[in-house]
Amino acid sequence: MPLTDDQQQEIEAARAAEGRTRRPVAPGLEALLFQAVPVLDHGFVRVIDYMGDDAAVVQAARVSYGRGTRAANEDRGLIRYLMRHRHSTPFEMCEIKFHVKLPIFIARQWIRHRTANVNEYSARYSILDREFYIPAPDQLAAQSTANRQGRGEVLAGEEAARVLDLLRGDAMQTYDHYAWMLNEDAEGQPADPTRQGLARELARMNLTLNTYTQWYWKTNLHNLLHFLSLRADAHAQYEIRAYAEPMLEMVRAWVPACHEAFMDYRMGAATLSAGMLSVVRRLLAGEPVAQPGSGLSKREWRELMEMLGRPV
Repeated sequence: MPLTDDQQQEIEAARAAEGRTRRPVAPGLEALLFQAVPVLDHGFVRVIDYMGDDAAVVQAARVSYGRGTRAANEDRGLIRYLMRHRHSTPFEMCEIKFHVKLPIFIARQWIRHRTANVNEYSARYSILDREFYIPAPDQLAAQSTANRQGRGEVLAGEEAARVLDLLRGDAMQTYDHYAWMLNEDAEGQPADPTRQGLARELARMNLTLNTYTQWYWKTNLHNLLHFLSLRADAHAQYEIRAYAEPMLEMVRAWVPACHEAFMDYRMGAATLSAGMLSVVRRLLAGEPVAQPGSGLSKREWRELMEMLGRPV
C-alpha cells in the first residue's frame, strides 16, 4: 500500500486543520490538499502547498493593484493570449509544492528537469523501506526496434514470468543484504550485538533502482507546465507518465483557465518546422507533394503526415 495507517492518520489530521488567510485561494485545489493519489504499486503524489491562482497570472501580466478588475472572460482571453504567444513570466507567479513517492530510477529521470527546488529522503540518515516497483505484466515490453528510448511488444509466457521473478528476487535479496549490513533493529539498536554494522551512507549503494524514495518538489507553474508537456505526453515513459497524469488533473483544479489554455496550445497542439509549414502550404494550394521532393527527411515526413492524419 502507498500509505501506512499512521501516515493516513497524519494526513487526515492535516486536512482537518483550517486557518484563515487574506491571500487568494483556489477552491478546487483546496479540496485536494494533502490527499495522496496512488501511483504505480507503492507510490503516490500529493499537493502540500501552493501560491496563486488564475487571477495571479492575470494580475502579474497587467501589474494591477487588486483582483477582479476585469470580467472573467477577459481574464480567460488574456491567459490564452499569454499561453499562445509563449509568455512565461506571468505563469512564474504561481508556485506549487508536491510530495512524491517514486522509484529511484524514475527520480533520476525526473531530476533532469532542473527547474524546481527538491529535498529528497536521505538514506544517509534514515533507512529506506522494503518497497520496490514491480511492473504489471502488461508493462513488461521488449526494446523497440524503431526507438532507442522506447518499448516494443509486450513479453509473454515463460520469459515474462522469469523477468518478474528476477526483478522481485534481486530487489528482495539486495534489501536483505542492505539490512544485514546496517545491522539495526526497529528501535535502531544492533540486531547482532557481535557486529558493528556498516554506515547507512555506504549500505545504501547496494540497493536496486526500483527501490522507492520520496521527495518534496516545489516549482512554479511555467516550469510545471513544461514538465507536464513532456512527461504527460503519450511518448513519455509509462512510469513517469503515471505521475504526470494526476499532476495534470491537479493543475486543472488549481488554475482551470491556465489548464484549458495549456491543453489547447501545448498538449493538443503541434509544432511545425519551416520546412513542414512550406509543405502544408503547398498541399493547401493543391500541389501534389511527395517525400522525395518535399525537402523533409523520411522521419520528418512521417511525423508531418501523422500530424495531418494522412497515410504515410
